[in-house]
Amino acid sequence: MNLNYAQMQAQTRRTFFTQSGLGVGAIALQSLLGTKANASIDASQNPLAPKHPPLPAKAKSVIYLHMSGAPPTLDLFDYKPKLNELNMQECPESLFAGKRFAFIKGRPKMLGHPHGFKQVGGNGLYVSELMPHFQKIVDEVTVIRSMSTDQFNHAPAEMMVHTGNMRAGNASIGSWVTYGLGSENSDLPGFVVLLSGGTDPTGGKSLWNSGFLPSVYQGVQCRTSGEPILFSSNPEGMSRETRRHTLDALAKLNGLEAKEFGDPETVTRIAQYELAYRMQTAVPEVFDIAKESKETLEMYGAKPGEGSFANNCLLARRLVESGVRYIQLFDWGWDIHGTGKGDDLMTAFPKKCQDVDQSCAALIKDLKQRGMLEDTLVIWGGEFGRTPMNEARGGSKFLGRDHHPNCFGMWMAGGGVKGGCVFGKTDELGYEVAENKVTVRDLQTTVLHQMGLDAHQFSYRYQGLNQRLIGPADEGRVIKDILR
Repeated sequence: MNLNYAQMQAQTRRTFFTQSGLGVGAIALQSLLGTKANASIDASQNPLAPKHPPLPAKAKSVIYLHMSGAPPTLDLFDYKPKLNELNMQECPESLFAGKRFAFIKGRPKMLGHPHGFKQVGGNGLYVSELMPHFQKIVDEVTVIRSMSTDQFNHAPAEMMVHTGNMRAGNASIGSWVTYGLGSENSDLPGFVVLLSGGTDPTGGKSLWNSGFLPSVYQGVQCRTSGEPILFSSNPEGMSRETRRHTLDALAKLNGLEAKEFGDPETVTRIAQYELAYRMQTAVPEVFDIAKESKETLEMYGAKPGEGSFANNCLLARRLVESGVRYIQLFDWGWDIHGTGKGDDLMTAFPKKCQDVDQSCAALIKDLKQRGMLEDTLVIWGGEFGRTPMNEARGGSKFLGRDHHPNCFGMWMAGGGVKGGCVFGKTDELGYEVAENKVTVRDLQTTVLHQMGLDAHQFSYRYQGLNQRLIGPADEGRVIKDILR
């Protein structure tokens, strides 16, 4: 009996191609490392090493402040006198006939602004009285009033904004940026995620997943209270020296496996082990906001040890200062439906505004006074808009607005974006975009452009396709009118 022949017969196709250097991992490795699939792999290579952007860049880092649940930006910086005139009158048939809403049933009533507005800044922008601190920084930001999306449920809409696809499994924009540019600090993750509001965003961890990109580019979730990264400390009985010897041994074994099988995830695993080791000393240092001055803590409204949005904003500045490429803040609790005091416009909404207003303004002022706003792009917004009609779900007497993908607002600052600019316009009721529509693809294209990346050319080969953040279609334009 020929044992070699018998062994070959028992071998699967997957094993044959893998051991022949023709597996998917080997093919992907070629695109990742720019080398031949059977070439020697340098186990010490750092996938997060900083890279020069292929195009001129105005921003070196991004701080994205996502208000999970979709705030009613109609009531923040899109003042509509006509809406106030129609308050609690029956909705015009043209606004609801044949339309699909998440919760509104029957013929709703129009809902005016329940809170006052004040005209501020050099551009005379109307800003809600609920955002007094934001009123003072409007000359530093561009307010986009004409955002639009095609998703009206939270999780798909959040995934569309952050991964370019309404379904889970795609790479987040933070992963794309760190894949393309690496990070300036080898002792910290290139992509950090901070949460507040008491729970994860509706889209969950898919919002900072690396998808089909190597997992080293996945966002690292950190905490502002307790241990910043769970299970990163050495277990009892293991010294740092012992950990170092263990990692050295693992690196040799993984290096051998990488050379034999050519799987890029093996190289990623080596890099992740080494990064975790370095983070054990670097992360506690960066996350210790108690080292900030009393004046700085008061400016943000931050209190060391709390898991607050204010603490996260201060941490975002410290992380950018330390060379982290992309920082994503999610603040949950903006789903203002009006089913009760916990989600209405009169009680819950003012509280959420108070939670973020001071710290958002402080972040912009702090970055500017430190000379960091010029090359740090700050983005604020939710996943879709809110209806100009009162939801009144189940006959509720509380005021609230239903999901509305047609139009909503965001603001951006720093990173080559104009200050004191208002872009786009909605109709007199805030129901449709009337001028300069901005899609989610446009936003993503503009963010990458400011980082020196062309969203139409920037891709990753996966499943036989050149995958892109903005998808396969010819969509996405740079919003040039808001850029300096």
